[in-house]
Amino acid sequence: MNNFTYHNPVQIVFGKGTIGQLASLIPAGKKILMTYGGGSIKQNGVYDQVKQALAGRARLEFGGIEPNPRYETLMKAVKICRSEKVDFLLSVGGGSVLDGTKFIAAAAFFEGNDPWDILAKNAPINKALPIGCVLTLPATGSEMNMFSVVSRDSTQEKLAFANPQVFPQFSILDPETNFTLPERQTRNGVADAFAHVLEQYLTYPANAPLQDRQAEAILLTLTEEGPKVLKQPRDYAARANLAWSATLALNGLIACGVPQDWTTHMIGHELTALYGLDHAQTLVVVMPAVWKHQKQAKAQKLAQYAERVWGVTGGDQAGQAIARTEQFFQSLGMKTRLSEYGIGSERFEEMGERLARRGSKLGEHQAIGKKEVIEILRLCGPLGA
Repeated sequence: MNNFTYHNPVQIVFGKGTIGQLASLIPAGKKILMTYGGGSIKQNGVYDQVKQALAGRARLEFGGIEPNPRYETLMKAVKICRSEKVDFLLSVGGGSVLDGTKFIAAAAFFEGNDPWDILAKNAPINKALPIGCVLTLPATGSEMNMFSVVSRDSTQEKLAFANPQVFPQFSILDPETNFTLPERQTRNGVADAFAHVLEQYLTYPANAPLQDRQAEAILLTLTEEGPKVLKQPRDYAARANLAWSATLALNGLIACGVPQDWTTHMIGHELTALYGLDHAQTLVVVMPAVWKHQKQAKAQKLAQYAERVWGVTGGDQAGQAIARTEQFFQSLGMKTRLSEYGIGSERFEEMGERLARRGSKLGEHQAIGKKEVIEILRLCGPLGA
């Protein structure tokens, strides 16, 4: 196991009725900007709970943050923060709202010409507005990490940044707020969390048995609880287990001291940027193709994964691991090939070039460049590939 440093200061407040604790979590006297998405929180009662909890507090609102938060939208909120001298940001919604709020927090104090440099040029973040979160969609793990992903329409890019300044100070997770989620968002959340674990787990043996077992526990829980939630959306126990699994999938704990491979995410971001697919939709298409392409390099962990998660003990374990994973995604109602979205090979070369321009190769061995990206994309194509 490699050396590592683990830092995670987020306070998690988990369970029924916990939104009522907001007033005690946000310091008195702060001017709050509440951020949210398309308005579902006004239909499911979350908005009213937040409003009641913060009665008498100075509060502004900014809605309309997209499922893939757009730079152009977020910069409007940055202007409000600056002009209104906002002291605290409260994200109410899913991971995309929180990702966008993290960018707002950092951009509010950015001293350069273009805050997009935070994502495009890794510009330093010396100060950020404090953030709190009420999470209504378990998927991204953003509630307990320092990561954010933002899209920009003008350049058709989807880029990420990470900085300790944008850790939420607290995150409220009330599983009851998930009861009315559309089926598409629920299955996307299960798939997103599942892929997060695998990007940190499915590499090569690194003498990290505890991290491997922790990752496998999350994967097994997702395979059990995900289908339950899709069948019984108001099953509190299943919702709670799914929410906690999604949080632990990307809070950095299972990544401590082990190699990681975020190839699936990087290629997936290009598919979202160019075609508008949901983030989770891209992951379930790309991940099996990455494994097929890297089957020899990942053979030992694929075999371990096949045995410990899927119970496959003989034959081509690596091949079975890939097939069983794709079947699981399909069982959730996900499409697993680009052809199912009507996407052909016309822009594969462009996607490979876009990733190559960013200057570093992908994969746990840094062995995946433009040529390999294009080969992986071809494996994402028709059924039977």
